[in-house]
Amino acid sequence: MTAQTAIEDETSLHDWLLRPWFCALLLGLAGLLVHFASDGGQDAPWRMALTAALVFGPLAACFTLDADRWKTPLVFSGVAALVMAGIAWRATSAGERYADEEYWIAAGILAVTLALPLFQAGFHRLRWNTSYKATHFHVWTDAISGAGALAFFVLSWALLALLAELFAVIKIDFLKELIVQAWFSWTFSCLAFGAALGVLRNQLKIIGTLQNVVLLVLSILAVPLALAMVAFLLAVALSGLDVLWEATKSATPLLLAIAVGCFVLTNAVVRDEDAQASQSLILRAAGFVLALGILPLAVMAAISMGTRIDQHGLSPERLWALLAITVAVAFGVGYLAAVIRGRRAGWRDMVRQANLHLAVMTCAIAFILALPIFNFGAISANNQLARLEAGKVSAEDFDYAALRWDFGDAGRKALARLAGSENAEIAKFASDAQAMKERPFYGTTMRDQREIAENARIDVSDEAAAAAVREFIATGSYQCLEGCRAVEVGQVEAGPVIAVIAKNDVQFLVYEREKKAAVPYWQKDGKLVPTSTYEAREYDREGTVELRRYEGRQLYVDGEPVGQPFE
Repeated sequence: MTAQTAIEDETSLHDWLLRPWFCALLLGLAGLLVHFASDGGQDAPWRMALTAALVFGPLAACFTLDADRWKTPLVFSGVAALVMAGIAWRATSAGERYADEEYWIAAGILAVTLALPLFQAGFHRLRWNTSYKATHFHVWTDAISGAGALAFFVLSWALLALLAELFAVIKIDFLKELIVQAWFSWTFSCLAFGAALGVLRNQLKIIGTLQNVVLLVLSILAVPLALAMVAFLLAVALSGLDVLWEATKSATPLLLAIAVGCFVLTNAVVRDEDAQASQSLILRAAGFVLALGILPLAVMAAISMGTRIDQHGLSPERLWALLAITVAVAFGVGYLAAVIRGRRAGWRDMVRQANLHLAVMTCAIAFILALPIFNFGAISANNQLARLEAGKVSAEDFDYAALRWDFGDAGRKALARLAGSENAEIAKFASDAQAMKERPFYGTTMRDQREIAENARIDVSDEAAAAAVREFIATGSYQCLEGCRAVEVGQVEAGPVIAVIAKNDVQFLVYEREKKAAVPYWQKDGKLVPTSTYEAREYDREGTVELRRYEGRQLYVDGEPVGQPFE
């Protein structure tokens, strides 16, 4: 037996009778601590960092620890916990300074998820000599055991709910009251998941067999996908890419999703060695076609995103999409090179080798992106300013609201620069965006909002009030996207009351003469008050409930009441 085979046997197939108890107790305790650490959802950075460590550290331990091999897995689990804790700290302490915190967390999770099977296969010792068979084995057994533990968790809760109802029938409500307690929910959920995970991790030989069955069934889908992809690529070649852009505005995610499908089904055919690979010539041909199809799909996704960037410039979301496309193109190039180098007979071995290298590359990229190195908000803001200065976008079409809401502090600093611009039109639009209280409906520009305001029907006698209402609509009133009408309906102490009537909504504004602005009001206790005074009200469920008569004024349109009555 070679050293490599020994490592594979140790990391893959060793049973530990106490593993289910260990995982259940470890994850159950972690779940209880997560409840107290998260403190009911408060997002204090230290609490979220501790929560992340308590989630990812114990999970990594359950996947890697063994009775006679615990030191290195403990180090890996500790590193995973520290990495995710640091990312969670950074994300929750960012506030509004950045615009893409959720992507940092996603990148961190991806890095840890990819690092797990690489560690289990011994990559930290063997580097590029790591067995692809061992790595592939761990990828699938981790996924299957995790999915099985999740299914057991769902069934456990279903059983517990049934038992709670059963005892409630005989007036024993203890269990029913217990399951609504947050601390119990966390503890029971994690304990059930851990127990199932421990049992499944002791059955890796059986899961390995199940993996082969799953891949065999999954590989059947390779044939229809290969045929559909060939037909799609031929149709695009004959009709041109424009037909794709005209058919959908979501071409990039659609193309990437199909590329991922090609990747998964190619590997379902290829398996971890030729002895395990499908012997069907049809399936092998389908896998060959799918391996070649990843690159053109990724390239079309890149063209789609490039077209959108050329039209609208960079944003943090588009930068993250570009990185995903770059990884997809790398896989496509790697698979194409594998097919060329391996030709008909050896391409499957080359694909397996490419998978290992590309997995390490993706893991490293994801880890780097989760670190505080790049500020995609600043990169995007600089790009948008350069487009405006170069005349690629007009002052009216420029998306000032994106700088205000979508690029973090870097965007707001860029907006402040524009507000001080010598170009009066740019300065006016930028100042309007700075004054926004909420983000306009996604996809609308300042020109769109101005047109909406100009097209609105304003039935207000006071010219100053009418102008203020138009200004309110122009600075982001999403109710008026499909048209609206503003009607003066009364007076309050601050000024005239104007009802802005949209298709399915009515909003009250008051033209406050002292402020010379239209201010949103809302109905509270039968009166109109500024929305700035809104406070969430808590009702006593044990309080006295009664119904009283009320007299007030009500807005009617064509004889039908609109909104709530008010004084």
